[in-house]
Amino acid sequence: MTQPAISPPAGHRAHRFGDVVSVVRALTPGYPVYCLRPALIAASARRFLSQFPGTVMYAVKCNPSPMVLDILYRAGIHHFDTASLPEIAQICETYPDAQAYFMHPVKGRAVIKTAHRVYGVRYYVVDHENELAKVLDETGGGPDLTIVVRLKTERADAVLFNLSSKFGAPPDEAADLLRRVAARGCRTGLAFHVGSQCSDPSVYRDALALAGRTAADSGVGIDCLDVGGGFPAYYANMQIPPLEDFMAAIRAGLKEIDLPPTVELFAEPGRALVAHGCSLLVQVQLRKDDRLYINDGIYGSLSELCHADIRVPVRLIRLDGRPAARLRPFVLNGPTCDSLDVVPGTFDLPEDVREGDWIEIDQLGAYSNAMATRFNGFYPETFVEVHDAPPAAAS
Repeated sequence: MTQPAISPPAGHRAHRFGDVVSVVRALTPGYPVYCLRPALIAASARRFLSQFPGTVMYAVKCNPSPMVLDILYRAGIHHFDTASLPEIAQICETYPDAQAYFMHPVKGRAVIKTAHRVYGVRYYVVDHENELAKVLDETGGGPDLTIVVRLKTERADAVLFNLSSKFGAPPDEAADLLRRVAARGCRTGLAFHVGSQCSDPSVYRDALALAGRTAADSGVGIDCLDVGGGFPAYYANMQIPPLEDFMAAIRAGLKEIDLPPTVELFAEPGRALVAHGCSLLVQVQLRKDDRLYINDGIYGSLSELCHADIRVPVRLIRLDGRPAARLRPFVLNGPTCDSLDVVPGTFDLPEDVREGDWIEIDQLGAYSNAMATRFNGFYPETFVEVHDAPPAAAS
């Protein structure tokens, strides 16, 4: 089936449907469809904005869909954590009154220059003296530039991915970098990232204590502090404390390090804002006993399921008749010719699932379309809006 041009390039307006069943009836799609639930995303954004005691930057890398960015922008998110020139351009050219922050610790010289001169980016993260030299060379430094030093935090068990394994300066080096930044007349800052999908609020409090000691050791009064991302989403197989617990830990940590009230405070949520606001509609193309072959997989929207122990809800949709009430576990195979293209684990579906049925896979708003490849010519790119309750609401 030829895929229609559902993803709108201008105005970021998606086709709207009352529910996912209506999507299937209208499109009978033989291609994957992202089903956005704008109300859920907007509610998450407003909740975070109301509870975090500082500026909220959405991490664009998590889901850069123009429709998702529009939902967040309309909900009040006007600051964006960007990691590349295309992300900076997307934000600055779409939302002239928004602010992009270059939060990637490693950047090309030409990219730094363009970000600074063309898009007016004034916040840059570094974690090494050579990166600092690059930023200063290409921007000229000065008091209108804020250089934020990325601090390496201790490895935490309560995260899916340890992001300090690749980036972050040890405390003594971070303190030295702060002194170098101040010596060049720039505004100074500290940042850390505790790790993705953190399930222990105390990790933020510990990281803030480390940031406080590092700032004190530097002898430099910092102008901003970024507590990073890592704020979790709710998945069926994980026990996650409420957002209020994370905010309480952050407030307690801030109180302990007693920063001046003039210090800007930032956070970079991604997953916590969008994970549960998008599901994926796929179609069964073949059944071999307990193995289902669907039209998306690990090279498309489902790659994170290979690297993280995340279990997401599913439900079967069939237009001609009612599926069986009894469930059984099935393995989901992706559409490519690669035998590795198999989603880990099993998914409980009606025992009579057959070719032509559709499966809605929920809670895929984070790191799904953002990580999709064009391997074998398969590429999910269709977005619609729906306004029903997601599968997770029933699980």
